[in-house]
Amino acid sequence: MIIYMLQDVLATEPNIDIASVESHEMSIYILRLTIAGKQGVVYEKSTQRPKAFRSLEQVRAILSRCNVARAELIHHSPFDEMIGNPQSNNSMVLPFSIRSSV
Repeated sequence: MIIYMLQDVLATEPNIDIASVESHEMSIYILRLTIAGKQGVVYEKSTQRPKAFRSLEQVRAILSRCNVARAELIHHSPFDEMIGNPQSNNSMVLPFSIRSSV
């Protein structure tokens, strides 16, 4: 898996094929980028861990100066786990706008 450092993304403002924002526990978002066909997670250099965003507006701010061809919000459903079923791939993928409508 490729690691994209947040600081490098901010400095280079790359052309992004796909920006995938994964929603975890309703208030934590992890950003996956596909750049030149290579997918990777955005990490924070200071912690050497994936960057946890607290809102979609934070993601928009980070990517606002990048050229993003497609963006998507991925929401993993917790319902199987809640009722004791084995975890399945019940993910909802929604189009996501990098430009805020506000």
